[in-house]
Amino acid sequence: MAVKRQVRLECTVCHNINYLTKRNTKSVPEKLELKKYCKKCRKVTLHKETKAK
Repeated sequence: MAVKRQVRLECTVCHNINYLTKRNTKSVPEKLELKKYCKKCRKVTLHKETKAK
C-alpha cells in the first residue's frame, strides 16, 4: 500500500506557501523541489516542500 502524505510547497524567494500537493513517501523519499509560478513574485521560481498541518 502506498503511503501518500500531503505536503506544502513554499517559494524559496518570498517564502509564501502557494501550493498543496501529495507525495508518495515510499517511491520518493527526498523532499520535493519543483519550479512553479508564484503569484507574489509574478514569475516561475523554485518551490520546496515544507510540512503540512
